[in-house]
Amino acid sequence: MVKVAYHNSYEIFYRNPFGAVAEEERVTIRIKISSTTEVNKVYLMIWKDIEENIEMIKVYSNEGFDIYEASFIADKRGLIWYQFLIQLNDKIYYYCNNDEMLGGEGILLDFQGKSYQITVYKKDFKTPNWFKEAVAYQIFVDRFYNGNENGNIDAKQNIVIHSNWYETPEYKENPLTGRYEANDFFGGNLLGIIKKLPYLKKLGVDVLYLNPIFEAYSNHKYDTGDYTKIDSMFGSNEIFKELCKKAKEFGIRIILDGVFNHTGSDSVYFNKYGRYNSIGAYQSKDSPYYKWYRFIEHPDKYESWWGFDTLPSVNELEPSYMDFIIRNNDSIAKMWIKYGAKGWRLDVVDEIPDEFLEEFRKEVKSIDSDAVIIGEVWEDASNKISYGKRRRYLLGEELDSVMNYPFRNMIINFLLGRWDAERFYKAIMNIYENYPRECFYSLLNLLGSHDVARILTVLGDAPEGNVMSKEEKAKFKLTYEKRELAKKRLKVAVLLQMTLPGVPCIYYGDEAGLEGYEDPFNRRTFPWEFEDDDILNYYIKIIKIRHQNDALKTGVFSPFAINDDVFAFFRYIENGFDTFNNSKNNGHFLIIVNRNPVESQNISIDLKNLKKRAAYDILKESKIDIEEGYLHLNLNPLDGMILSLDSIE
Repeated sequence: MVKVAYHNSYEIFYRNPFGAVAEEERVTIRIKISSTTEVNKVYLMIWKDIEENIEMIKVYSNEGFDIYEASFIADKRGLIWYQFLIQLNDKIYYYCNNDEMLGGEGILLDFQGKSYQITVYKKDFKTPNWFKEAVAYQIFVDRFYNGNENGNIDAKQNIVIHSNWYETPEYKENPLTGRYEANDFFGGNLLGIIKKLPYLKKLGVDVLYLNPIFEAYSNHKYDTGDYTKIDSMFGSNEIFKELCKKAKEFGIRIILDGVFNHTGSDSVYFNKYGRYNSIGAYQSKDSPYYKWYRFIEHPDKYESWWGFDTLPSVNELEPSYMDFIIRNNDSIAKMWIKYGAKGWRLDVVDEIPDEFLEEFRKEVKSIDSDAVIIGEVWEDASNKISYGKRRRYLLGEELDSVMNYPFRNMIINFLLGRWDAERFYKAIMNIYENYPRECFYSLLNLLGSHDVARILTVLGDAPEGNVMSKEEKAKFKLTYEKRELAKKRLKVAVLLQMTLPGVPCIYYGDEAGLEGYEDPFNRRTFPWEFEDDDILNYYIKIIKIRHQNDALKTGVFSPFAINDDVFAFFRYIENGFDTFNNSKNNGHFLIIVNRNPVESQNISIDLKNLKKRAAYDILKESKIDIEEGYLHLNLNPLDGMILSLDSIE
C-alpha cells in the first residue's frame, strides 16, 4: 500500500505558480510518494468542463521519496479542480484536498475525496492600484453627523425624528403595520461628512464607502425611490458634487452603494402608494416600468427581496432597465461617476446576474478606468454558487473586490479562542490561494458593517444567538471588565487588519468605541465628544504606520503559525518593486500577535537568512537584538508587534 504521499498546494514546489493563475498560464503540479511503495502509475485528475487524467512522470528521487510531476495549460477562465490517483498493482488510492477544503496539505484516501481548486482569470485583469493602498471608512449617513446650521433637519412626512442625538435607534414594530419601519432619523447628512473631512483625514482615511444616499423612505435607503436624486434629508445632487470635490482636496475618494436587485415599493418606478408623479408598475401594466418587475398576479402579487413587499425585485436583464442603469449615456452607473464618485459597492451581488455585472463593469470603466467595483459577498467569492449557478465574480470581467466577511469571521474565531493559530493561518491561505492576486490585495477587510454586531461587542464575549430580547439588546452594554478585554482584543484585531494584505475598512464609530448588537443597534449615532480616546488614538497610530510603509500595503506576504496562540507573518519589498511590479520603497517587517488573554508567550524565530543583527519594535519604539540569527521574544497577553527588520543593523 501507499505508506507516504504528500502534496501541499501552498508550496510552490508542489504547485507552480502558487494560487490563482491567468488564462494560458502553465501550471506544474507535483506529488511525492515514498520510494518503498511499488507504484504502477500516478495520474493527475483534472476537472474543467470534462474530466481529464494526465499521467504523471517520475522526475527524480530525493531523501526516500519519488517525485512525480505533470503540467498543463490553464486555457479557459473558470475553476479547475484536481486530485491525484495513485495506482498500485492491486489497489487504487486518491490524494485529495482536506475535509475543510482549505488547500495546503491533503489527505490520502481509498476513495475519491474533495478536490483542490485553481482559479483561472482573465489574462489582463487589473484592479486599481490606488485602492490597494487605501484605508476605507464606511458611513451610515443618517448616524454620522448633522452638518446643517443649528442642527436643523429637513424632515419628510410619516417619519420619526429623534430629539436627542444619543438616543437608541427605534427597534420595535409599528403597532399599526406590525413591521419594523426603519423610519426613525437622527439628521446625519452629506454636509456633516464634509464638515468632518478634517477628522477623517486625521484618522488616515483615503476612501469613504457610503451606505445608500439616493431618495428613499427608510433611514437605510436600500429601498430606492429615485436613483437620480440624493435624498433630501441627506442633501442634494449639488451637495454630493461638493462632497466629492472637498474630499478630493483631502485626498479622499467616495464609493457609492448601488442597490440594483430591487427598488422600493414607494418609488418612481413602482409607486405603490401613489406618492410620485409617475405611472408606476404597480399602477398600470402600461407603465414604462412594468417590465422591470416580476409580477405573479398584478398588482399585489410580485416577487420581492426575501419576501419583503416593500422591496419588489427587479428583472435586471430587462433591456429597458439595463439601459437605465448601465447603457445610456446618462445611465445611473455613469451619472454618479461623472458627478465625482470613484466607484460602486454592489448590494446583494449574488442575486444579480453575471451578464448584468459584466456590462456594469464595462460601462463604468469606460467612464473611469480607475473606478473600483466591489460586491457584497459573505462567503469565498471565488467558488460561490448562487441559485444553482457557479458565479464568475473574480475572473476579471465583473468585480474588482468583495466585502471580506470571511476576514471578520477569521479574526473573531482566532481572538475568541475558537481557532488556534494554525487554523487561522490555513483560513487566510485558502483565500490567498483561491483569489487572483489583484483581488486579494483589494479585498475590503472589514471588522464591522451595518449588517453585523459591533466588533467591540463581539470581542467582549457578549451573549450570542437569540438568548436576549430586543429590549435587552437595546440596553446591553459591556461591563467595565469585559470592555477592557474587548479593547485589548480589538487592538490586536486592528493591528492585523492594518498590516495584512487588503484594504482595511473601518465601520464608522468602531474607532470611537461604539458598542451594539445587530441592526438597528449597530447603527447608533457616532459618539461625538464621547469618543474612547484610547481606541481612537490606537487606530490613528496603526493607520499612520501602514501609510508610512509601502511593504505593509503591497509588499510580499508570508504567514506562519508559531504555536496555538501566536500568529506571525512577513511583509516585505525588495529591490524597489512591490508584488505588482510598481516602484515602491523597500522594507522588511515581521508582524507577530499573541491572542492569549492571560499568558505571555516566549518564542524564538529563525532569521538567519535575513542576516540582521537587530529588529525595531515600531509600536513600543524599542530595539530587540537578534542573537546568532534568532529573534527571542516575550510577547505579552493580547499583544502584538510590528518589527522593522531594516531600521537597525
